[in-house]
Amino acid sequence: MSPLVTEVDLLSATVEIAGVPVLMRTGDPDFLRTLQDRYPGFVKSGRDAEITFDLEILKTHFKEPDADIEVTQNNGRWMLARGDFRAEWDSAKRHCRIAQTRSPHATDSVLRIVHTLVQASRGGFLLHAASAVRNQKAFLFAGESGAGKSTISVFAPADAVLLTDEISYVCKHGDQYRAFGTPFTGELDKPGENISAPVSALYLLAKGSENRMETIGAAEAVRSLLSNVLFFAKDDDLVQALFHSAIEFVQQVRVCRLTFVPDARVWELIR
Repeated sequence: MSPLVTEVDLLSATVEIAGVPVLMRTGDPDFLRTLQDRYPGFVKSGRDAEITFDLEILKTHFKEPDADIEVTQNNGRWMLARGDFRAEWDSAKRHCRIAQTRSPHATDSVLRIVHTLVQASRGGFLLHAASAVRNQKAFLFAGESGAGKSTISVFAPADAVLLTDEISYVCKHGDQYRAFGTPFTGELDKPGENISAPVSALYLLAKGSENRMETIGAAEAVRSLLSNVLFFAKDDDLVQALFHSAIEFVQQVRVCRLTFVPDARVWELIR
């Protein structure tokens, strides 16, 4: 093995989410170890990368760290920006150059944005939702902050496997939708398991004084789904594709409103 190959191996890691391997390269070995520790179960070896990230680690922010994310596009090149990162994503070459602070939250954000751009044209999406697999079926639990995503994850029965308590990843495989585990964490600060299963239902969460489930119409289901989808790009074609994906999803997957008391009994309704 040549010295060059050895150096590349030491300074790179492949992070695979939803079957999409992303090769991450950096000249900062300490930050690479941070990423490897951050994505347990999602770091793969010996896999050909579909996407490459080249990361430059900076000491200072570009502007206020909590500034809004900006995603713009020009001839297939996407510019991604927030206070703690600047990135250029070449969709044709599947390559992203990133200048960011040492915070791995910046890497998380770029990963999520790039995955949303990749999946938008494939019929998939990322969703503000917890998700779990039980009896070989995946269940999604969507809602804004405070709706109960982490709560319902905490009370999941022992035979349920958590995919995420915050950001769910949904892909279309033929006529089927599958949910995949992600390393993106919410209040539980616990990465999901790197597995997948067919989506059986999407539950729109609300806390209440009793456990009850209500069927909702297709139009409301589409609106509710889209309100929880992560998507930052102002691109008419991709927005239209995402809209059609939402319509197809609610035609094939059961969508219900789930009002629940925060205890384990709610899982008696989930099947």
